[in-house]
Amino acid sequence: MMAAETSTSTVQLQPESTEETTVKKVHKRYEGLMMIRTKAIKGKGAWYWSHLEPVLVPNPDSGQPKAVKLRCSLCDAVFSASNPSRTASEHLKKGTCRNFNSDSSPRPITSISPTGIVTLSSPTSSSSPHRKRSDSGKRGRRNDAGDGANTNANSATPSPTYSVPPVAMIEPPARFPVDSALPTASIMLSGGKEDLGALAMFEDSVKRLKSPKSLPYQNLTKSQIDSSLELLSDWVYENCGSIPISSLDHPKFNTFLNQIGLPSVGRRDFAGERLNLRYKGAKLESEARIRDAMFFQIASDGWKSNSNSNNHTTEFENLVNLSVNLPNGGRVFRRAVFTSGYVFSKNAEDVLLETIREICGNNLQQCVGIVSDRFKFSALKNLENQYCWMINLACQFQGVYGLIKDFSKELPLFNNVSDNCVKVANFINKKSHVKKSFLKYQLQEYGRVGLLRVPVWCEPVFDLVEDVLTSARALQLVLVDEGYKLVSMEDHVGREIEEMMRNPRFWKELEAVHSLVKLIKSMADEIEKERPRIGQCLPLWEELRLKIKNWCVEFQVDGDLVDKVFDKRFKRNYHPAWAAAFILDPLYLIRETSGKYLPPFRYLTSEQEKDVDKLITRLVSREEAHIALMELMKWRTEGLDPVYAQAVQLKQRDPVTGKMRIANPQSSRLVWETYLTEFKLLRKVAVRLIFLHATSCGFKWNWSFSKGIRSRDAIENAQKMIFIAANSKLVRRRDEDKDSFFAAANGDDDDDDVLDDVLFDASSL
Repeated sequence: MMAAETSTSTVQLQPESTEETTVKKVHKRYEGLMMIRTKAIKGKGAWYWSHLEPVLVPNPDSGQPKAVKLRCSLCDAVFSASNPSRTASEHLKKGTCRNFNSDSSPRPITSISPTGIVTLSSPTSSSSPHRKRSDSGKRGRRNDAGDGANTNANSATPSPTYSVPPVAMIEPPARFPVDSALPTASIMLSGGKEDLGALAMFEDSVKRLKSPKSLPYQNLTKSQIDSSLELLSDWVYENCGSIPISSLDHPKFNTFLNQIGLPSVGRRDFAGERLNLRYKGAKLESEARIRDAMFFQIASDGWKSNSNSNNHTTEFENLVNLSVNLPNGGRVFRRAVFTSGYVFSKNAEDVLLETIREICGNNLQQCVGIVSDRFKFSALKNLENQYCWMINLACQFQGVYGLIKDFSKELPLFNNVSDNCVKVANFINKKSHVKKSFLKYQLQEYGRVGLLRVPVWCEPVFDLVEDVLTSARALQLVLVDEGYKLVSMEDHVGREIEEMMRNPRFWKELEAVHSLVKLIKSMADEIEKERPRIGQCLPLWEELRLKIKNWCVEFQVDGDLVDKVFDKRFKRNYHPAWAAAFILDPLYLIRETSGKYLPPFRYLTSEQEKDVDKLITRLVSREEAHIALMELMKWRTEGLDPVYAQAVQLKQRDPVTGKMRIANPQSSRLVWETYLTEFKLLRKVAVRLIFLHATSCGFKWNWSFSKGIRSRDAIENAQKMIFIAANSKLVRRRDEDKDSFFAAANGDDDDDDVLDDVLFDASSL
C-alpha cells in the first residue's frame, strides 16, 4: 500500500519518450510472463506453458521490441499474450494445433536428461549412444571455415551438449551455407535453437535403424525406474477421484509399462509405504501453511445426506470435506469424513471441535469461526456460545438456493403451475395416440424426441416446467392434430387440457415460474463460483431482493407475499457479523461530498447497527468494550484516507469473464494491519472478520471412488489419497490464479500502466 501511495505522489522531472516508455513496458510484460513460464516448467504452474513461449516482436524501423506475443513451440503460430489460458484452450485443447498430442516421432526416455538438456551425438561415432558431450563454453559462438574443415567426422571426440532456452525475439531467418555433414556446434541451424530438438529426434531414428534390436528404453537403470514410478504415483494420488483406481490393474496399462521398460503395477503398489510417505509430505506442507497464519476459518461441506429414510444400505453415502480458509485467501484441505445417512447435530459438533483441536491444540482462539453447508445444525450455534470469539455461519449458496424451495411451497403461483404441468405431462405421456403425435412434432420442430419428465413424489417440478416451456411449439401442434381431436372428443380431460393450453395465462404463469427459478439459480451458481466473504452478504441479498421485485412487476405477482417469503429466508441466514464486516471492510466505504471515504452505516437498519455494536463488544474483553466502541465512532466519522480507500477499491477486468473485479482482495485486511494502526482494538476485530468466507462449497468428488470401501485400512488409505489430491488441486488452482493475475497485469488494456504499478506493489505487501 505504501508503494502505491508513493507511485501516485512522485513527480517525474524528466519524462521519458513514448518509445522508451513502450520498450520498458514491453520488457516488463515479457519478464513477468517468463517468470510464470519458468515456474510452470518446474511443475508449479499451468500445463500449457510448456508449449507456449513468450517472444518479443521487434519494430522493423528501430529494431526495439514493440510487443509481447506467445508462440506455440509445436507449430510456430503466434498469438496475443493478453490471455494465455484462453490461447491454450482454443489453440491446443480444441485441436487447432496440428502437432498437439501427436504420436509421431516420439523421443525415447533416455534421450532426455533429468535437467532438460538434449544430448546430441554423431551417428558415425563409435562411442556409446548415451554418452553426453561436454560443453566447452563455446555454445552460441560460431567457428570460422577453417575450424569446420578440420573437423574429423569419424573421430570419437565428444561434441558439445546443448540446452534449449526459449527464443526471446522473432527475427528473420539467417542466411548461411549448408554443410554436407551433420551439423555440429560450429554450424547455426536454419530453424534456430529449436532445431536442436528435431536434430536429436532425427539422430535417434538413425540409431534405431542401425541397431533395431537395442532399444534404449529397454535398458532403464534402477534409478530411472524408481523415478518413473514415483512420478506415476504422484499422478495417481493428485488425480484421486478423477480416475478410477481399478484402471491401474488393467492388463493393457501394464503391457504399456512393460513396453517402455517399467515393471507391472497394481492398486496395491500405490498403498502402503509409498502412500504414507507422500501423505506425510503433503501433510507437513499443509500444516506449515496453517502455522504461518495467525488465525483461520474452518469450512465444512457435505453434511447433507444423499439418501432417503427408506435406504438402509451400509455403504458410505456422503463425504464430508473439512478445509481451512487462511487470511491471505489461501485454502488448505484438512480431512475427509465418511458418513452414512442422517448426521445428528451432536455428531457434527464433535467432528468440528475435534478438527479444531487437532490443528491448534489448546490455543482454540486461533480458529475464528466455522462456515458450514447445513445451517440447521444447532452445532454451529452451540460452538459459538461456548467460544465467544467464533463466528459460525451458514453457507450462502444453500441459503439462496433454498429460496426456490420456499417459493414452491408458499406461492400459489408455483402450486398452480405445478398442478397444470403434471396434468399435461400425464396426459401426453400415457395416451398412446397423443404421445405419438407429440414425439412426431418434437422431431419435426427440434430434431430430438423425449417424453416430459414427470417428477417423483416430493421432487421439484422445475425440470417438467422447463420441458413444457421448451416444447411449447410441439404441444401447440398436437392440439390441432386430428388424432388429438378424436381423443379429446371422447375424453373430458383432453378437452380441459386443450382449453388450458389455449389460455395465454397458462403460458404466462409458466414463464413466470421458469424465470424466477432461473434467476435464483444463476445467483446461487455465481455465489458458488465466486465464494464471497461475509462483508458481501448484505449487498448480495439486497441485489437479489431488487431482482425479485423487478420480477414481481414484470409478471404482475403479489409483491407483499413474495417479500414475506424472502424476509423469512433472509432472517434464517442472517448473522450479525454480516453487518459488522460490511461496515469495517474498506471495500464498501462511500465517498461523501466532503471527499472523505466513510463506512456505509446509512444502508443498515437500526437493528443491524445495534448488531454491529454487540458483535464488536463480544469480540473484545469486557474491560476494552467501551474503548472499542469509541474507536468505532472514530471510524464512522473519519473513515479512511482517500488515497488508501481508492487503492483498496481499485478494479481490473478479468481476462476470462470480462467482468470488473477487485485488483487485490487482500487489501481490505492489509490496510487495517499496516496503516490503520491508531485503532488498537478495532483493527484486531476487523482483520479477523474481513477475510471470513460465506460459503463452504468447493470440493467435488467422483462418488464411485468410495464404492466398496468397508474396512478401516481402506477408509484410512482413501482419506490419505483424498488429502493429497485435494491439496494438490488447491495448489494448482492457486498457481493458475497467480498466472491470470500476472497475465492481467501484462494485458493490452489502456490502464496497464496504473494496474502494473498497483498490482505489483500490492503483491509485495
